[in-house]
Amino acid sequence: MALLHGCETTVTTVTSTNPRTGDITHLAVREADAAAVDAAVAHAVAATARLSALDRYQRADLLAAVADALDANGDAIVAVADEETALGSPRLRGELTRTTYQLRFFAEVIREGSYVEATLDSAGDTPMGPRPDLRRMLVPLGPVAVYAASNFPLAFSVAGGDTAAALAAGCGVVVKAHPAHPRTSELVASTIASVADDAVTVVHGFDAGLALVAAKQVRAASFTGSLHGGRALADLAASRSEPIPFYGELGSINPVLISPAAAQARSAEIAAGLAASVALGGGQFCTKPGIALVPTGEAGDNLVRELGAALARVEPTPALTAGMASMFKTGVAARAGMAGVIPLVTGDAADGWTAPALLEVPDGELVGALSEECFGPLTIVARYGADAEAVRTISGLPNSLTATLFLEPNDATIPGARRALTERAGRILYNGYPTGVAVSWAQNHGGSWPSTNSIHTSVGASSIRRFLRPVAWQNAPQSELPLELQDDYVDIPRRMDGALTLPSAPVAM
Repeated sequence: MALLHGCETTVTTVTSTNPRTGDITHLAVREADAAAVDAAVAHAVAATARLSALDRYQRADLLAAVADALDANGDAIVAVADEETALGSPRLRGELTRTTYQLRFFAEVIREGSYVEATLDSAGDTPMGPRPDLRRMLVPLGPVAVYAASNFPLAFSVAGGDTAAALAAGCGVVVKAHPAHPRTSELVASTIASVADDAVTVVHGFDAGLALVAAKQVRAASFTGSLHGGRALADLAASRSEPIPFYGELGSINPVLISPAAAQARSAEIAAGLAASVALGGGQFCTKPGIALVPTGEAGDNLVRELGAALARVEPTPALTAGMASMFKTGVAARAGMAGVIPLVTGDAADGWTAPALLEVPDGELVGALSEECFGPLTIVARYGADAEAVRTISGLPNSLTATLFLEPNDATIPGARRALTERAGRILYNGYPTGVAVSWAQNHGGSWPSTNSIHTSVGASSIRRFLRPVAWQNAPQSELPLELQDDYVDIPRRMDGALTLPSAPVAM
């Protein structure tokens, strides 16, 4: 087990329930107290020293080795994850592929090297007087705390994107496992440990999560989960005697704006795609479209009717946990009972399961809970009759991870609404659906509060920036400089006296 390595902890039994079958599995885990969390962090401190001492190519090889180990143990990992989450083998196979792809992708990022932002200014005279020799780059921040997500037991968990980015930066990691899949977390942790020793350690328990963000030697924390839980941890991170960055992905409604022209031209097509996006994975994605702004009139009526019919045909699916299913049903019922709301699809399902729900607000007034995320397969249709009405509705929405626009070629309609919507999200989609977040160099998975509390993405190449800090060296001897800042180093892009210089040969990937 990659868990505290012999530290004193309380052994407790965690009950893992298969949401699909109701089968119960008992797992003895070591629930960490504050002292044990400190010991786990001490392992991460030592791991940070080892990782940061490796050159970029050695760290890249380590990431690739972790990916290979996870792939080799894939059958066992997928089987255990399905027993705990009931997400199904095809979905979990895809998630495992994403997990190992992320690790190999970050290996590519650190081999390429531009992420360190190497910048060199030569000594010399300036209009403001003599300037010293200055050299600057980004270096590892230190041990990182990662809080695993409930809805992605692999890709946003022990070996997920946050962990991959932190390891790539050269930081040791302590993961607070999610209680919805403790056995999966343990199996993934032990698989990582088989090739990377204790570069990643795992702790369990609510109190461990609180102690982890307060641990003195933790230098940053990342979290994917509820607004309430994330806010509590963010406040703890800020109230420390030495505050640390807290990167939280918290909640998002991901509005979709459909222009009158698009509704007229392809109402059935848009409705079918939107229904599939809402229902994907039981609606348990952070990018699920939670609000659709649809024009009034016959074309909009047709679209809403098609959307309701498509959602009504979706079979119930097990929620990640019984508690999440209960919260979803309570949330749908509360919204359906609000003044002016018309329930179109009710989302009836057995306990522990969810089915899609669709509500309509004819006047577009999204007040209170109507403009808040409901985790599960619910979307709310808000109708608008003119550009100004759509702008008014959008102005009352919280910021989101994504915003989607359905437009026709040369579509000049609703310019104000389009502009207002694109100002409220970190990723703007055109004629597509927000579920699915590609791991790439250009990706941005983030937005203003309450979707996140960070200016950094949590997916893609630049997410590594969360776990780095800048350092400048002034008049340093060559022997004191990091390799990337020494005079003769030519393997990475560098900015020298203001001019960008590229590697003398392509970087080996």
